[in-house]
Amino acid sequence: MNQVRKADPNNKTVAENRKARFSYEVLDTIEAGLVLTGTEVKSLRQGQANIQDSYASVEGGEIWLINSYLPEYLQANRFNHEPRRRRKLLLNKREMAKLSQSVDREGMTLVPLKIYFNDQGRAKVLLAVGRGKKLHDKRETEKQRDWSREKGRLLKERG
Repeated sequence: MNQVRKADPNNKTVAENRKARFSYEVLDTIEAGLVLTGTEVKSLRQGQANIQDSYASVEGGEIWLINSYLPEYLQANRFNHEPRRRRKLLLNKREMAKLSQSVDREGMTLVPLKIYFNDQGRAKVLLAVGRGKKLHDKRETEKQRDWSREKGRLLKERG
């Protein structure tokens, strides 16, 4: 009954924000669609996007992805897109209300964790609701990571 899923070429991670989990305490994640132009989709399929310094903002009842970098598609001469333009995120009204409420009332931040293509081949953003970590929290995370790495080495040596 166990079916082995084949690696779907459409379902792949394009960009990942690896620093986000270090800098923010991730409380909740939500999947959102992206409004993209044709050249942006082609550029994403080449896998050169960057979301390290990007964030999401609630403006006018809509949620926007700000400061994400999708390089220009080289074959698209004059019809190309702007690499750092604001991109609208697609969410349900209930999800938008929940996210805007957590940002407004509780002082949370919306941080994109990764951009990927789902099973249908549509570009999605994994958006995290997080609280910024203090310096001592970051040190604690680093200690935990170093200790688990060292523990793995010791167990590997001793068998």
